[in-house]
Amino acid sequence: MPEEIMTNLYRIQIQLPNSPLRILNSYLIKGEGRNILIDTGFNRTECRQSLMSGLSELGVDMADTDIILTHLHADHTGLAPEIYVPGTRVFLSRQEIPWMIGDTRRELWARDNQRMLHSGFTPDTIGSGKTFSTSRGMAPDPNFDKYLPIDEGDIFSCGGYTLKAVMTPGHTPAHMCFWMEEQKTMFTGDHVLFDISPNITLWQNVDDSLGDYLESLKKIDKNDVELALPGHRGTGDFHARIADLLEHHEKRLEECLDVVLANPNKTVYDIAGKMTWRIRCNSWEDFPPNQKWFAVGECHSHLRHLERRGKVEAYEDEELTRYRSI
Repeated sequence: MPEEIMTNLYRIQIQLPNSPLRILNSYLIKGEGRNILIDTGFNRTECRQSLMSGLSELGVDMADTDIILTHLHADHTGLAPEIYVPGTRVFLSRQEIPWMIGDTRRELWARDNQRMLHSGFTPDTIGSGKTFSTSRGMAPDPNFDKYLPIDEGDIFSCGGYTLKAVMTPGHTPAHMCFWMEEQKTMFTGDHVLFDISPNITLWQNVDDSLGDYLESLKKIDKNDVELALPGHRGTGDFHARIADLLEHHEKRLEECLDVVLANPNKTVYDIAGKMTWRIRCNSWEDFPPNQKWFAVGECHSHLRHLERRGKVEAYEDEELTRYRSI
């Protein structure tokens, strides 16, 4: 059942089966003439049933509804092409649109596979597809090409509200938050989460994903946000959470550097295996393949940031990326 947050603004909780995220928060703003839907859920039957049930209870006609996507991840974008009808407009940050479409998406995925092979994953593990089943197996239809671009500062008006697009790269290359200044409310997507820490991986064509993320946190901390509406789970004290996330990553950087100092010339995969992770497994070997994928990506983003700080250096050895301290 949709939850009314404020007048004309509702949260629809979309179940995410077999995902540690558990729920996606999709937000619906009802307007006179047109509505706005923020984020959609995975491209799978259970998610579609959750979303369409909520929209039906609210009396929403998709022909009169625009979809705004905070970022490219499949749990936020997967259903957009499936619920699109003539009259619907689908918006996504300009830089992330190429990730969504056909040959471009397949090429980027292939390059990502190569990066993970260089990080230390075995070809058999990559070839199994188990490492990325949640993000790729339930992604949007790659043949859908009707995305419209969002740029920094773009304005969307609906239901008495004005949403301003705020570019917050880090979690993805061009993640967007949406700021309602009059209500002191921000839709944070996966940029600020309260019960879990957003995964920060190393992205193709991005020099320093973690550096981007830390700067984006500082950027939106300047907004007078009293209510944060995140993409997953519950909300909390926005500014305190930003402080927590900044501290969290500084501690992770320290830990990552300590591992490199104690274990020089190791692969990203090996370094990730010696870091601490909040997961119910007895050892690195017990990690599910897809959780290893996320962990190695996050470890790599921290190593890259340490590179940019002049603390470590990367080098190639037998087609593997290894790190050592400077």
